[in-house]
Amino acid sequence: MNVDCTITPEILIAHVREDRIDAACAIEFKERMRDVMEGHDQRIVLDLAQVGFIDSSGLGAIVALRKMLGPDRVLELAALSVSVAKVFRLTRMDGVFPIHVDVPGQAIHAR
Repeated sequence: MNVDCTITPEILIAHVREDRIDAACAIEFKERMRDVMEGHDQRIVLDLAQVGFIDSSGLGAIVALRKMLGPDRVLELAALSVSVAKVFRLTRMDGVFPIHVDVPGQAIHAR
């Protein structure tokens, strides 16, 4: 699962560099994101600009990531495609996650 990060003092942006998050890669995605989030206490924004398809397994993986962060931290989503946004809207997860039209913040360090 190809995920890279942009880190600012306030935000960790995880850029998903895949076109799908589905049953075939949901577990790998969740594990990769766990590694990405470990040791960071900034806001976490999941950049889904390149993701064109998400199924229930992918949605479940994103919900699991939110739970991993605990009650005091929020997982934010950004740059959803029309089809991915539709999945969040139909499942009413658009009321659970803050969703940004664009990826917020300016990068000062990328890894």
